[in-house]
Amino acid sequence: MHTQQRTLAEAITFEGIGLHTGEYNRMTVQPAPAGHGYKFQRLDLEGTPTIDADVDRVVGTQRGTTLEQHGARVHTTEHILAALYGCEVDNALIQLEGPEIPIMDGSAQAFVEAIQAAGTTDQDAPRKIYTLKENLAYEDLEKDVEMLAVPEPDGEFRLTVMVDYRSPVLGTQHASMYKLEEFAEEIAACRTFVFLKEVATLAREGLIKGGDVANAVVLAERPYSDEELAEIGQMVGKSSLEIHVESKGVLNTSPLRYQNEPARHKLLDIVGDLALTGHFIQGHILAARPGHAGNVAFAKLLKQRIKAETGLPNLNPERPSILDINDISRMLPHRYPFLLVDRILEMTDNSITGVKNVTMNEPFFTGHFPGNPVMPGVLQVEAMAQVGGIFALSSVDNPEEYTTYFMKIDNVRFKQKVLPGDTIIFHLELMSPIRRGLVNMRGRGFVRGQLVSEAEMLAQIAKQP
Repeated sequence: MHTQQRTLAEAITFEGIGLHTGEYNRMTVQPAPAGHGYKFQRLDLEGTPTIDADVDRVVGTQRGTTLEQHGARVHTTEHILAALYGCEVDNALIQLEGPEIPIMDGSAQAFVEAIQAAGTTDQDAPRKIYTLKENLAYEDLEKDVEMLAVPEPDGEFRLTVMVDYRSPVLGTQHASMYKLEEFAEEIAACRTFVFLKEVATLAREGLIKGGDVANAVVLAERPYSDEELAEIGQMVGKSSLEIHVESKGVLNTSPLRYQNEPARHKLLDIVGDLALTGHFIQGHILAARPGHAGNVAFAKLLKQRIKAETGLPNLNPERPSILDINDISRMLPHRYPFLLVDRILEMTDNSITGVKNVTMNEPFFTGHFPGNPVMPGVLQVEAMAQVGGIFALSSVDNPEEYTTYFMKIDNVRFKQKVLPGDTIIFHLELMSPIRRGLVNMRGRGFVRGQLVSEAEMLAQIAKQP
């Protein structure tokens, strides 16, 4: 996988109708600067609003992924996003003159071919890559969907999909992509599919207004009479479907490109939906009976994991101290049993990192709790505040002449128990510049890399009497 960000070397344009809205659209995919990510822009709406390709912007997953932001929507985003992601394009502005991505032939092939023809340009910024360190599971019992992400030793993005519609036509199918580079050749050409028995229902629900045998694989599980086909044609607004179904199987108007094309298309959809995490994934994702709702739910879990793990401070407690316990004692007025900071590891213009070693000798374990020692959350916040106090006092001359007083605590959360033997790494960052002695900081406590507590604190520096 490429490690630098990329964008298109030149703009590419597509025209066509949307699968579900049936509305004509002209779409131009423009190059974008580093750090831009994927964004959609509705040129047909007042103010030309943009919509971030972000999993938190998803508002619909029925037969496609719909995004909304600034009062604007874009439908069926998964195929163009899969093409950009599969071609390792990090940044693109997708300009639209209508509400839905053109369906083209129901696959991502036209998009991939145009991206390859236009070429890409490397950008001076590292790619946003998330390497899976631990398993991540998702399950929807009602829809019988299971998804699991596991670390991949080779550092590749690998996908394995199983679909089972309990259908005499489709049966159980599997598809795999062993690395992202296989997307263009093995996955991009696989089209969306629909059972003929579903067509009337989807039409009644206001979907597939642009559907046709030219942009979808149509599966028939039994023979259909001319009268039935005429009725279905009426439902979808077509006088004739121009098909004749004599036996079960794939309609002869849309022969399969691969024996397992439906499963491969499900894999394509997962790629497009996972692009909404904003990161290239290094890991193996296994999906059983996936759909857009499950893909999006799983992408949200991944984004939460990424947010929790990326951008973390240096949590290595083995580093040399910049302030030891004697330095801390000269700066803070606290003493046993209330001095709750042992070392300071790092201090910058807007942050500080400190350490509290938790031992069974802490006096509060006597009563909290006998036979079940747990460090009180309020004392975790106090220890965090003392680290912040050291940062605050470091901003004044003769810090031993000053002290800090709590004024406000907000958004306090405790995630896990802290037990004897744990080492808490506290990292605090300024939320705003220090003004008039007021210090506003956000603090987080970590044990073995896992968040255990967090809080936002406001304190005031004051000279001691």
